[in-house]
Amino acid sequence: MSGKPAGCLPASAKGTQLTPWPQTFLRPDRVWQLSRGDGVTVAVLGSGLGDGSGLLAGRTDFAPRLDGAADPAHDCVGHGSFLAGLIAADRRDGTGFSGLAPHARVLAVGVTDDTGTTTADRLAQGITAAADRGARIIAVGVTVPEGNDALAGAVRRARAKGALIVAPAGPDTAPTAQTKPTPVYPSAYPEVLAVRDLGPAGALPENAAVGGRVDLAAPGDAVTGPGPAAGGYYTGAGPSFATAFVAGTAALVLGYRPTLTADQLTARLEATAYRPGGPVPDPQLGYGTVDLVAAVTSTLDHETSPSPHPTTPTTAALAMPPGRPTSEAPAQATAVALTALGTIGLVAVAGAIAPRGRARRWQPAKADDAS
Repeated sequence: MSGKPAGCLPASAKGTQLTPWPQTFLRPDRVWQLSRGDGVTVAVLGSGLGDGSGLLAGRTDFAPRLDGAADPAHDCVGHGSFLAGLIAADRRDGTGFSGLAPHARVLAVGVTDDTGTTTADRLAQGITAAADRGARIIAVGVTVPEGNDALAGAVRRARAKGALIVAPAGPDTAPTAQTKPTPVYPSAYPEVLAVRDLGPAGALPENAAVGGRVDLAAPGDAVTGPGPAAGGYYTGAGPSFATAFVAGTAALVLGYRPTLTADQLTARLEATAYRPGGPVPDPQLGYGTVDLVAAVTSTLDHETSPSPHPTTPTTAALAMPPGRPTSEAPAQATAVALTALGTIGLVAVAGAIAPRGRARRWQPAKADDAS
């Protein structure tokens, strides 16, 4: 594409009329009469935010980029735009895609360079900027292998200001035979909600082990979303995309229950999750798979006494939402995912995963240039 550095994400001409499997699984439409995220600002820390398709029109704010780039909306690799779309993109006629919280505001905080690489210091500055601008939810889309005092302090201060920080429990790249999973930051800090990814029908992806703590799981593989330029859609896979879905769920919760503290919001997301079937937290699934409908609608006894860890909700709160998941959902989810993988290019993702990401399945979309 003209006007972008070499190696930036090309435009996609690929559309999708099907509802992507994560939206089919999470069913945000079941709570949109109660909340669409109105009044909630979600900060997205990543590669920037371009909204060429207008799916976030009128609902975006920008912090100055921390890599020195002049344009705060610049997003070379497209990862930040993709995550923002999963969280808050509006529905477009003729497509099945929508973000979870289509009335939430997005604060874009660019913390990576044009390869998607970041540092602990940049993440610290980005978290501080998001908290200072009043973001209730801070979705960190990129990871670093080591933290430092600046990052730990920024996380603590943001949490003290009432922000929920959500981050991937691992990098978007799978470990190789020569490496083993290790904790990543900022999710290794106890104040951060650590999220890992699931594939269609709730399956763990290949090479699924993460090296750090897991608090929640969410859809994250064969995910469909928009890029920074006008045009079509891309697909991606990894914990960063699951992080976006948890952040979008949190935005819906706060839109309906705006007085919740960050501790109460954390407890609600964990207490209403689909349990993994054994003791929690489970090493691979934490407190379970996020349940968007229950997170918004359930009544929890422990909310009268805020706590960073959930207690057991009432029996009614644990009941499955009516008709979810429906009997055809796994089959539909799989069909949607396979269709997406066969027809939509892969999005180039960011953070510590680049350039290592290309060893897995991270390549820019092979789409026609629509510029």
